[in-house]
This record gives sequence, structure tokens and C-alpha cells, in this order.
Amino acid sequence: MVSPVAKRLLAYGSLGLGIASLTLVLLQTLLAQRLERSRIEQLGGDVAFSLNLGSLALESLPPTGLAQVTGLRLAVGRTPAGSSGLQARQLRAVLCRRLAHCPSVRVAPPPEQGLWVEMVSPLEQVWLFVPLPGAQLWPPDATLLAIALLAGGLVSMLLVLTLEVDRPLRQLELALARGGDDLAAMAAALQALPDQQGTPAVRRLVRHTGSMLERLRRAAQDRSEMLAGIAHDLRSPLTRLRLRLSLNGRGGDDRSSADLDALERITDQFLVFARGEQAELAVQVPLAQLLAEVAASYGDDLELDLVPLERWVRPIALGRAVANLLDNSRSHGWAPFRLSLGPWGGRGQGFEIQVWDGGRGISAEAWDRALQPFNRLDPARGGAGHAGLGLAIAQRVTRAGGGELVQLRQPPPAPGLNFGVAIRFGSLPRP
Repeated sequence: MVSPVAKRLLAYGSLGLGIASLTLVLLQTLLAQRLERSRIEQLGGDVAFSLNLGSLALESLPPTGLAQVTGLRLAVGRTPAGSSGLQARQLRAVLCRRLAHCPSVRVAPPPEQGLWVEMVSPLEQVWLFVPLPGAQLWPPDATLLAIALLAGGLVSMLLVLTLEVDRPLRQLELALARGGDDLAAMAAALQALPDQQGTPAVRRLVRHTGSMLERLRRAAQDRSEMLAGIAHDLRSPLTRLRLRLSLNGRGGDDRSSADLDALERITDQFLVFARGEQAELAVQVPLAQLLAEVAASYGDDLELDLVPLERWVRPIALGRAVANLLDNSRSHGWAPFRLSLGPWGGRGQGFEIQVWDGGRGISAEAWDRALQPFNRLDPARGGAGHAGLGLAIAQRVTRAGGGELVQLRQPPPAPGLNFGVAIRFGSLPRP
């Protein structure tokens, strides 16, 4: 039984042979036409000589005597049957250049292969028959055959590269792009690709890519479960430690309480990071009200500039991302603080959330490194009780919703503000 790939390759080979045949016919026809023009050009000289010589002979000999003496085939006293075809026009043009007059030329009807040319006769019409065999089209010229086979092979190779290599790779690229940063979505998009498409090497690449995505998804799931487990396991000991400090009369120890607060913040970050991949349905919410609720616990020194907008978002995840940005701003920057909301993207269908503070911020060179989980930039923004997950959580939540987290480069909106981070979502159609 022939496999689908072999059938497609046979089809490409057959198509290549067909194209090679058509190319050979075209080239052979063009060559025959050129050879015929050259032959008529060469024949024109001989015919012109015969016409001049025959015209002189007809002054002293009758046409029948001229035909017997020279062996020429003549038609006397009548116009022979024929037509004015391409060969006749070409030979007449040559004779007009070589003779003092332009004789009439007619193509002899089949099965004869030749031309009738009118001679100059003093008494009656005399036509001279000029044999002109047809061009030989077979066997084809070896050079033209090689060119035709090369053209057919190139077309077949281009079809294979386009349909069996380039198109499946483009489909693979689009499937991975549709998945975004969601490994499960990318694996599902790969599984939806048509089977038995592409060359064996391309299909192996797609299969290995799917296996790699599955391994990455399992590794990410294991990491999330591990972080969530560690965070849950640490909560009980931390609670007992805080209770014991309180019972022992050391609840007022600022250093012990600060250490416990730092440990609790780290465990909370672990939990938030581990839950970042959990699915949440998008709903239409008033964003200004959502952000006002998030900012309510950050004091009066947080300036709000919220434009009333309603969009389809994942409210819990978005609130968590904004809270992490505000926590980073509080922990690593200083007043003034500002939270703003406004439209963004094509035709204003998206929105942008900006968080500004008066701190030194993060350099452009260190921004990408700051987005990596468990990566703290101590020289720029270090602090106790942080595991380097603040921006990573905001980045993961934003990308999971189809947005992006960017460092603001434009001038600050007010004096005293130096560093800004924005959560941007483009066009957000209803799910």
C-alpha cells in the first residue's frame, strides 16, 4: 500500500514531467520557427537566382522547353492553387530585397510541401514550384530536452518546498503564535494540525515540538505544584511561630515580627506565582471601580487617574498583577505614587494601566532580567521579604490575558515621578 507522502511525491513528479513536456514542445516549436526563417532566408537567394535565370531563358525558350532543359517544375497559363501563408510572406519579403520587383508567392496546398513563385514571362503566366519540406520536430534536440527536464525538475522541487516544507512550517508557526505563552494552548494547536502533511522531516519536527511542549508543560505544572506545596506547608509553621512569640511576650520584637512578615510575603508570592497559570473566565467589568478597590488599601498618598472603561478581563488575575506592581512601587520606590487607567490600542478598544513612583527605577539593560522569576535586582531595587516574583507575576498574568508588561519611556505625567510600568491590552473582543 502506497503511503500518502509517496502519493504526493508521485503527483509532484508527474506534474514535473508534464511541465517538462510542455516546455520541450514550446522550445522545440520556437527552434523550428527560427530554423525555418533561416532556411527561407537561405532559400531566397537560390530562388532569386533561378527567377533571374528563368526570366532570361523564357525570352528564347517556351516554358515547356525550359522545364525540360532545367528540370524545374513550372505551372503555365494558370494561377496554381494555394494561399498566402506565413512562409509565402517571409519568402516574398526576401525576394523583394533581392530582386528588382516583388513576385507573387503562394503556399502550395497539402499534400505538397512547397511554394509557388510567379516568374517574369513575356507571353503567359509562369509559376515556379519551390520545394520546402516541413521542419523536423522529432527526435527533439538534446540541449532542449535537457533544459525542459531541468525546468520540470525545478518546478517540482519548488512545489515540494512550498507545499511540503514551507506551508507546514508556517502552520506550525501560526499554531505556536496562537497559543501565546500558554503551553497547553500551544500543544492543543499543534494537535489540531492536519496529519500526514509535509515531508517526513517536517512531520518529525512537528511531533518533537509537541513532545517538547508537553514536557515543558509538565515541568511548569510540577514547579507550580511544588511552589504551592511549599507555600502551604510553610503557612502552618509561620502561624505557630507568630503565636509562640506572642505567648512568650515577644510579640513586640520588631526584628522577629519583621522576619515573620518577610517569610509570609515570600510564601504569599509563591502561592500567587503558582496560581498564575490557573484558568479564569473573562467577564465584563468596570475597570475604574476594580482598580479603585485594589488601590483602597494603599493609603491616601496614591494618586488615582482612572478613566471610566468597561472591558472583558480576568478581574482576579488583573487585580493581582496591579497589586504586585503597587507592592513593588511601595517596597522599592518612594513617593509620589500614581495609578492611572486610560484607553489604548487600535480604535481605543484596549486599555492601559500605568503605575508611577518617584524611585530610581530599573535600567533598560536590566529590565528583561527583572521579568524573570526569582531574579532580584539588588543594586536597583532590593528589599527584604521579596523572592523576585513581583514583576514575574505581573508579566505572567498579563501575558495569559493577551496583554504585555512594558517599562514606560515617555516623560512622566507629573513632577516627582521618575519610573513607570504599564499593563497594556490591545483589542479585546468578547470571549
